[in-house]
Amino acid sequence: MSEVERATGVQRVQSGSPWEDAFGFARAVAAGDRVVVGGTTSFRGSVLHGEGDPYEQTRVAIANGVEALGAFGLDASHVIRTRVFLTHARDAEAVGRAHKEAFDAVRPVTTFAVVTGFVDPRILVEVELEAFDPRSDEHEEALWAAAAQDLTEESDQS
Repeated sequence: MSEVERATGVQRVQSGSPWEDAFGFARAVAAGDRVVVGGTTSFRGSVLHGEGDPYEQTRVAIANGVEALGAFGLDASHVIRTRVFLTHARDAEAVGRAHKEAFDAVRPVTTFAVVTGFVDPRILVEVELEAFDPRSDEHEEALWAAAAQDLTEESDQS
């Protein structure tokens, strides 16, 4: 646990995207009972999956976002909000189909917005997720226990 995480109770996860370091952001952040996954595309490493295919890009972007939730012990069933950004209104049906396949049983609140474009012009879709962690009290207790353990170890070394 970093000093910042210990002090704030906020945890962050990186995915390895080169944009995270270049632009200074985390893939996902947990604070209290919420976990927020930032704009996620269908890139895996340096490979864009589903180039030219909005359905496939949405499917992979959602999977990437849900994978980030996994670092906090959560999955798609914990998602309470999605935001979907797409470059063409004509792709709404294909994007919506992929969204429904992932979240039909969960039914998060959702916003679809058409945008001018993304950092890489091959990206057609970007997805944000917000999840509720029903175990947040347990997490907070674990964070405090870890911080206390760190402090104990530091004082033992002094």
